[in-house]
Amino acid sequence: MRYAPAILVGRLVRFAARLRKPGGGSAVPGLIVNTIAPGYLKRTLSGFPQGLVVVSGSSGKSTTTKMLVAILRAHGIDVFTNPSTANISQGLTSALLERADWRGRVPGDVAVLEMDEGHGAVVMQGVDARVVTLMNVMVDQIDRFHDSEMVAGMLARIAERAHEAVVVNADDAYLERISGRMSPDVAVRRFGVSEAVLEAAPRGLGYTETTSARLAAGEGVRVESVDGVTAVLADGETSVAIRLPARGTHYAVDAAAAYATARAVLGDAFVATTAADALSEIPAVFGRGERVRVRGQDVEFVLVQNPASYQLNVDSIDPDTEQILFAMGSDVRDPSYFWPTDASALGRVAIVSGSKAHEAALMLAYDGVEIDRVEPDLPRALDDFLSSPPPTAGVKTIVFTADSMRRTRSHLGLTGAE
Repeated sequence: MRYAPAILVGRLVRFAARLRKPGGGSAVPGLIVNTIAPGYLKRTLSGFPQGLVVVSGSSGKSTTTKMLVAILRAHGIDVFTNPSTANISQGLTSALLERADWRGRVPGDVAVLEMDEGHGAVVMQGVDARVVTLMNVMVDQIDRFHDSEMVAGMLARIAERAHEAVVVNADDAYLERISGRMSPDVAVRRFGVSEAVLEAAPRGLGYTETTSARLAAGEGVRVESVDGVTAVLADGETSVAIRLPARGTHYAVDAAAAYATARAVLGDAFVATTAADALSEIPAVFGRGERVRVRGQDVEFVLVQNPASYQLNVDSIDPDTEQILFAMGSDVRDPSYFWPTDASALGRVAIVSGSKAHEAALMLAYDGVEIDRVEPDLPRALDDFLSSPPPTAGVKTIVFTADSMRRTRSHLGLTGAE
């Protein structure tokens, strides 16, 4: 009852924000509620009957969370979750407000939340999680995280809040070290890839430090093979074939993480075939290899956020792709942290756009990418790109950073929840 006034204010702010900017302003109500009722977020996260499950790491959080939610729901569990754009404290509170009743109570058996590694370390202070899943440690956004040790420290603080199990990527040396420091009362579950899958990845897995040995058969959920958008997961003597939401080994790793986490949450109620079917039906998370029909044309969206995800996602683009728009926005405060990557696989880009268009064009040019046009005005670039004739091979592809993703989504009217 004591949170009722804050809930009312938050909902009024949400209503006003959406009148002003349809599809936007989603974090503002949470910011207001967190200010006037600072205990609401922590209290609500601690109130789900089957506990809280947290997914965090440098990359793969959004897709893994969506996969995990699908598996749990396929097993009959009522899940509350957050959109991938709402993974910081005010966004999490806004997501709770969407479902809360007037007293602030949120329905659901279990909460499965994607958390930004930096904000998650703060949000989880005083909040217990039943299960924590850690995806990876990568060289991340250097304007936020100055080195990988900093990221690993934040993930360790999130993992410390788990009281039942921690699910870690066995191929990430930082996470293996974190798992070795867990309380003996907390089970450690693992996922990873086979030696064959690692050898087939042209640039590795993108982690800051990869372990020297692969996960042995029977020691966790292992990606046995990846072929385009299909993969095989092995779990002890059980093996399942799944369809991925997009091309790339990193999506198979996300699937293994979701599968392993669902096993930890469901225990004896877990059914491998049910999990495999749920994974195979997952559509791409917005911007993560997603294909959408826009203005009469098929368009693929590819989000790049840090150097590793940039490299992995650029390499996964179909080599037959003829028409590419590359947009770098204001979220990239210092474009130099993308310079160690190699975008030469793109070959040719039709338009480079966004507020950092000239910096992006220079970077691409040094990688040997041919550029037809530089257009900093993103709406104009999008309109021109989509109005041009369709390609003879592949689909039109838009590669963007987070700020340009949001602006693209708004301009094209793609304002639904992720």
